[in-house]
Amino acid sequence: MTGVDGATPAGADLTDHIVLVRTSPRIPIGLLSADGWAALHSGPVYAHDPAGEDLARAVQAAGIDVWRLDVPEPPGGPLLAPPLGVSSARALRAIAATGGGVVVWLLRPEGDAELSSALADLAAREGGVSIEVVVASWDPPGARLLDAVAVMDRLRAPGGCPWDAAQTHASLAPYLIEEAHEAADALATENSDALREELGDVLLQVLFHARLAEEIEDDDERWTIDDVAGGLVEKLVRRHPHVFAGLEVSGAEEVHANWDQLKQAEKAGRSVVDGVPVSAPSLARAGSLVARAARAGLPSPETASLPEQARTPSGLGAHLLGLVTAATHAGLDPEGALRAAILSYAASLREAEELAGRADPAHGGDSALDGDSGGRTASAGRTAPATRSPGTSGSTRAR
Repeated sequence: MTGVDGATPAGADLTDHIVLVRTSPRIPIGLLSADGWAALHSGPVYAHDPAGEDLARAVQAAGIDVWRLDVPEPPGGPLLAPPLGVSSARALRAIAATGGGVVVWLLRPEGDAELSSALADLAAREGGVSIEVVVASWDPPGARLLDAVAVMDRLRAPGGCPWDAAQTHASLAPYLIEEAHEAADALATENSDALREELGDVLLQVLFHARLAEEIEDDDERWTIDDVAGGLVEKLVRRHPHVFAGLEVSGAEEVHANWDQLKQAEKAGRSVVDGVPVSAPSLARAGSLVARAARAGLPSPETASLPEQARTPSGLGAHLLGLVTAATHAGLDPEGALRAAILSYAASLREAEELAGRADPAHGGDSALDGDSGGRTASAGRTAPATRSPGTSGSTRAR
C-alpha cells in the first residue's frame, strides 16, 4: 500500500492476512458462529471446489461468492512444479496482497493439512503474512457418537463388511453379554483405560442392534438409534421430577422411593419377576429377586444362617466359594441347583401376586434389561416354599 508519492503511509498494515475457516462435519452445514460469518465477509472467499463442497455451497446460498483457486502453471512444467500445497499457499498470498490484504479459505472437513503446513512454512520463511484459523462451528459433547453411527452404517451397507452384514440379533446376543462382563471386569480392577475401551465395545453392540432394527421392513416394528436415545431421555426426565419438574425431595432415599412409585405407575400389572434377566448369573438374579420382593412386601425365601466370619465382603466371598467347593466335591451342580431354586421362588412370587390380585398374568415371563417393577405390596403373612438363597443382595435402582 503506497501513497500518491509512492511512500508507504505511516501506520499502514503491510501484512497479508490469510483466514482459514474451519467447521465441524458433524454440525449442519451453514450453522456457523458469528465469528465465522464475520470472517466470510472479511475478504474474497476461495475453496478447492466451490460447486462440489457442502460448505462452499452453503456460503454461496447465503449470498457470498466463493471462488475456485487457480494455481498458475510453473515455468518449468509439471516435472519441476512444487507440491500443490506450496503453490496454493503462494497463490492465496498473492490474492491477499493484491485484493485488499485479506483472503479467506474454506477448509475441507479433513483439514487441508498440506495447504495448512505450506502456509505455516511460508509465514515462517518470508514473513509479512499472518495465518488466522477461525473456528466457525465445533463439536458439542457427544458429537463423535455420530461418527460411530456412520461407521456402523458403512459396515452394514452394500460393499461393507461381509461378517457384519451376516449378523442378526440372535447371533450378536452372546457378544452383548460378553462385552458387558468385560466392562464389569474393568470396573472390578479399577482399570480406567480398560473400562473406556470395554464401554466402547458395549456401545458397539447397542449401535449394531439398533442398525439391525432400522433395516426391518415392517414400519410398525422398525426403530432406530434415535428411538433408543429418545426413549432413554424421556425415561430419565420422567423419573427425575426433582430435577426437571421442580419436585422437592429430602434426599436420595426419597428419590429412590419416587423412582419406584413412578415405575409402578408406568408398568402397572407387571410382576416383580418381570425385568430380571434370565441370562443373568444365577447369584445376581437371586439377589435381584429377593431385593425386589422385599420392596414389594412379598415373601422372601427361607433365610439361611450366616456365619460371623462371612459378614464382610471378603468373608462372604470365601464362604460362597466354600459352598461351591463342597457342592462340587459332592458331585452337585451349584449353578444348576441355584437356578432351579430361583425358578421355584419366582413361581411362588407370581402365585402370591395373583392371589393378591396385583399382577396381570398376561404379562408373565422375564423381560431382559427392562428394569424392575417395584413398589407393589402383597398380603402379609404369606410364606414362600422353602427355597434357600445364600445371603441377600443390596438393593439397587434398576433403570
